[in-house]
Amino acid sequence: MANQKTTIDEWSVRDLEDGSSINVTVLGCTELGNQSLPGVQVIYMGNIINYEPLMAERWAYQASKAGVDEYLLEDKSWTVHEDQFVKTYLVVGEPLKAKVEVKTRSSKVIAKEYELPFAV
Repeated sequence: MANQKTTIDEWSVRDLEDGSSINVTVLGCTELGNQSLPGVQVIYMGNIINYEPLMAERWAYQASKAGVDEYLLEDKSWTVHEDQFVKTYLVVGEPLKAKVEVKTRSSKVIAKEYELPFAV
């Protein structure tokens, strides 16, 4: 059976400084990762982050080592500027969640969380 993708959420944060927007799409997938298990994809600015059991297990371990409940995925986030960014997190707990924070120069931080269809 092929991977089935369903749209969970699509949203956009507009920057009134230059009229641009940061768009975020969140997809539910029936098969992700090496084990072909259900997961969630977050897509923004040409980046795709796969929240699948093996990676989430690694991120949850790194969060426990750091002693945090929200583990910032630094290598999967766009944090070049202080006044505009896209930050992605793994929120540890029951249930596990993917969290996305978006800020443009003219907006406040907009954050949304999505439950993951698995536990680690």
